[in-house]
Amino acid sequence: MPKSTSERRPRTLPEENGASQWPLWEVFSQGEGGAPHEHVGSLHAADAEMALQNARDVYARRGPVVSLWVVPSAAITASPSDEAGPFFDPGADKIYRHPQFYKVPRGLKGF
Repeated sequence: MPKSTSERRPRTLPEENGASQWPLWEVFSQGEGGAPHEHVGSLHAADAEMALQNARDVYARRGPVVSLWVVPSAAITASPSDEAGPFFDPGADKIYRHPQFYKVPRGLKGF
């Protein structure tokens, strides 16, 4: 339930709390018809409520949006780009992962 105006904590400007910018938030939107959420951009905001309102104003005005997610960028863990090869290489040494080594019983249909 949304807080009343008097219950909301005051938002401080970045200069007031010693920071040069508000935290960065990643924005994901979902279109109509049950489409998956997709990353649409980033924005700076003081808190989640402000990030959601700014995301609505910036990213939901261009088309039919039914849901928005805002996530602090600091909360996202990504795979290291300099290790992309070893991190994503398939396990070729694990032969049990290849279906050609399994025998399909006779009479089994659909394979």
